[in-house]
Amino acid sequence: MTIHLNSQADLDRAVHALVKQDPRLQAILERTGMPALRQREPGFAGLAAIITGQQVSTASAAAIWGRVSAAFEPFHHDALRRARADRLGRLGLSSAKIKTLKNLARELAAERLNLDVLAEEDADAAHNTLTKLHGIGPWTADVYLLFCLGHGDAWPAGDVAIQEAVKVGLGLKTRPTPKQMTPLAEPWRPLRGAAAHLWWAYYKVLKARDGVIAGQQKSNAVLNKPAVAKPTSAKAKIAAAKTESRK
Repeated sequence: MTIHLNSQADLDRAVHALVKQDPRLQAILERTGMPALRQREPGFAGLAAIITGQQVSTASAAAIWGRVSAAFEPFHHDALRRARADRLGRLGLSSAKIKTLKNLARELAAERLNLDVLAEEDADAAHNTLTKLHGIGPWTADVYLLFCLGHGDAWPAGDVAIQEAVKVGLGLKTRPTPKQMTPLAEPWRPLRGAAAHLWWAYYKVLKARDGVIAGQQKSNAVLNKPAVAKPTSAKAKIAAAKTESRK
């Protein structure tokens, strides 16, 4: 049975169950307090907004999405599917994002994809369904499942903020890779989505304590924070480049 995080009460219950399931997280919850539920619009509009925000600052993403969403009333996949690419480009979308959005619109129009049913599917199966689509990577898929569909077991393993929080919270020597994050999260099934909320909250605690960690653009989009200035040291630039390559 899929657990859904559709209200703050749902998240509260899930986090309390999670802490009982893995007592290591009790100390994290004591530091963060109960995390706030984060939600976005479901359906095509929600996924399109996430795609629009990929690899750009929060401010740029909001500006571009504001123009795109306002250009189509109502905002429907058929309208975007029929829109000329040059018109979409003038709204601020890159050619890669136009291709991704048009492909997504075609899949929905042909009924080869139903975004609503993903909320009831196993998290890994729903993740695989989305990442098979052109231009939709693991992070985009997991953020959509978690924030737009409230999937209680979605696990954004590629999110750098969660990786950093897990490293510190579990006392790891190095930041875990997305591949390493999967087995680390096994004890939290079927509540990995609640765990993600908790780790994001812990990252905010760490950031307030230690200052902004370089190269967090993707997670800034999730946390609705301004983009971090580009690092200037060689070591920080390498770290930021690796982060960008995973988007």
